[in-house]
Amino acid sequence: MTSIQYITTHSNRVRKKHKKGRLYTLSIIYIACLGMLGGFTHKVHGELLDVEKDELTFGFIKLTDCAPLVIAKEKLFFEEEGLDVKLEAQANWKILLDRVISGELDGAHMLAGQPIGATIGFGTQAHIITPYSLDYNGNGITVSKELWERMQSNDEALKSPTPKHPITADSLKPEVEARKTKGDTMRMGMVFPVSTHNYEIRYWLAAAGIRPGYYLDIASGAIDTTGTTDADVLLSVTPPPQMPATLEAKTIDGYCVGEPWNQQAVARGIGVPVTTNYDIWKNNPEKVFGVTSQWAKENPNTIIAITKALIRAGMWLDEQDSSGVYKNRHEAARILSRPEYVGADYAVIKNSMTGYFYFQSTDKRPMPDFNVFFNHHASYPWYSDCVWFLTQMRRWGQIPQSKSASWYHETAKKIYRPDIYMAAAKHLMEEDYMKKEQLPAIDEDDTWAGYRPPTNDFIDGNHYDARKPIEYINSFKIGIKEEIQLSKQ
Repeated sequence: MTSIQYITTHSNRVRKKHKKGRLYTLSIIYIACLGMLGGFTHKVHGELLDVEKDELTFGFIKLTDCAPLVIAKEKLFFEEEGLDVKLEAQANWKILLDRVISGELDGAHMLAGQPIGATIGFGTQAHIITPYSLDYNGNGITVSKELWERMQSNDEALKSPTPKHPITADSLKPEVEARKTKGDTMRMGMVFPVSTHNYEIRYWLAAAGIRPGYYLDIASGAIDTTGTTDADVLLSVTPPPQMPATLEAKTIDGYCVGEPWNQQAVARGIGVPVTTNYDIWKNNPEKVFGVTSQWAKENPNTIIAITKALIRAGMWLDEQDSSGVYKNRHEAARILSRPEYVGADYAVIKNSMTGYFYFQSTDKRPMPDFNVFFNHHASYPWYSDCVWFLTQMRRWGQIPQSKSASWYHETAKKIYRPDIYMAAAKHLMEEDYMKKEQLPAIDEDDTWAGYRPPTNDFIDGNHYDARKPIEYINSFKIGIKEEIQLSKQ
């Protein structure tokens, strides 16, 4: 196909949606340049979706896992769907969610728990849906250098420059108990009450017999919005970019956060990451793209077009060469380092983005799956991932009343929208951007279609089967317990 032929095909697709001409003109200039450089590798099939809204504003927080949104914009995947997208950094997760609900933002990079929490009414209530999971993994738990030294004193094996991983909270427990006895309860940070980070640091602590506190007084039924009832460690909210400074100021003794703020602590010599969420739960969902349910209903073609662009961005981010090395991650890290995006040093961002993670200056380890954006079906919105978050919300009292097993499954299907994802994937397959084998094998006739297989890949080896949420809640030594008859309802 010649450059002129391609331009004609593409211009016909773009002209329909951009009558003002600005985005159309930019598209043609860019595409013409690519054509002269021999940049076309395959024919584009199909017409643009007839999107209801083509000028969009999305919010994000300055973390590396905003990458699919950034890459979809910078590599023109949004533009090729006829979308003119503006990305706006937000001060914190609450402001981001509130602006999506109010309509100031069309959609956003969200914590996986945000659509869930909002839909069930924990905090601000609004029906939020997600058609796309932005990534797996990507978080770490970092402790101050002083606390790390005390953990080493409690466990001689940790004194190695390269201690064995995963590191549990067992060596932390004596220090937690000693501090509590003195009336100086340990404090740690997480980024938001319904964040993956909150549930992950709670999971890590509780697996070692440390109580992270409840959002409910189990005896009286009183709500505790701070989540510190009966806590051995007090968890509080700190925005991600402020985590290292808050640790350095000794306001907190540790934190759970996404990148690059764990690697920043190592680079500044103020903290030691002790584990990643890959070790807490292998290939756990981390962030999602969220819009209000009403927005999705009003813009059905637009949400499919957005999802198409995000899928392509995830594929680009996870593209590997024949030896398994990521082909585009260095470029992605440079883009993310720009001040309008993450705004951190390229050298810090590239560590985890290129498959390495520093636990200490002496301990650099290959972690090729620390950030996963498409591989392992990371971008598919699994119902079972939603169910896991709901079980943890109930475990710690954010859901104050008992719920039947069927409630967990019905709620997941209100929020996670694999039907939108598959509609987008169908278009991409027709356009030769995607192959069927890149999709999860989903049998729509199976009652449990959209559920990942049961797994023991947790730091404590506990078994998770999303089909049995009540049994899973009851499997923990620390946490709210349910009546087993709820599993039959």
